[in-house]
Amino acid sequence: MSELIYRDYDQEGLDWQYNARARVREVAGYIEFYTSQSERTRQELPAALGLAYGPSPAETLDVFHPAEAALPAPVQVFLHGGYWRAFQGDDFSFVAPPIVAAGGVSVVVNYALMPGVSMDELVRQCRAALAWTYRHIGEYGGDPDRIFISGHSAGGHLVAMLLASDWAGDFALPADLVKGGVAISGLYDLEPIRLCYLNQELALSADDAARNSPVNCLPSPAAAGRAALVLVYGALESEEFARQTELYAQAWRAAGFACDVQAIAGHHHMSVVATLNRRDSQLSRIITKQMGLD
Repeated sequence: MSELIYRDYDQEGLDWQYNARARVREVAGYIEFYTSQSERTRQELPAALGLAYGPSPAETLDVFHPAEAALPAPVQVFLHGGYWRAFQGDDFSFVAPPIVAAGGVSVVVNYALMPGVSMDELVRQCRAALAWTYRHIGEYGGDPDRIFISGHSAGGHLVAMLLASDWAGDFALPADLVKGGVAISGLYDLEPIRLCYLNQELALSADDAARNSPVNCLPSPAAAGRAALVLVYGALESEEFARQTELYAQAWRAAGFACDVQAIAGHHHMSVVATLNRRDSQLSRIITKQMGLD
């Protein structure tokens, strides 16, 4: 019998739980959809592209905004997935059209990838992107007092880390800067990530994993008390992705914070995020409703 390395999983079993691409037969088609629809979005929507929020070349973001809307408009900031080591922000421009069509401003963040940077630095960059958004989004028709965040996979992890940020202490910004979050197929305990095949590239230490696990760093009452949280995953995803979601939900509730958990029927890890390109999808409606646009 193979040695168990995490819960009831041996190495092969744990790797299979977190190998999201291998579990989806048509993965290349989904990636082509992401890139083609994102290119179309950048061609068709009013946008300010490649705005620098920090000193390194990777620290940029794109802002998509309505041509005409009731301004200032609520803001949705999206953080892409790729296990912190793949994709770029502009591969996910396709999430913007439903937000803009509903009358919101969409911000899509790019960040430096591991192993070129540490997990700590990657999280720092995303926090800096959100601080920049608060300070500058008014220049693009957005309301800094109505900022919401969403993200998929690694981006779901980043949503949780941003919710736990000390905006007042570290950035001299309102403690409740984030008014709501939707984390999609997120990773909230990084210990199994450290133990699976992914760590050959990520090189997380036990301390890195613990320090950057959202289950270990929940928001302050001042932040979470006013922030709505919805945790979403595809009902066809692996048992570990479902367990991670429920684990984080339990941690929030144990701390006295409210959150909602929704499994999107008929969707797996790669397809669930693709539904953000449709305004009438269940996931898009969850986000626009949280923003007060639906």
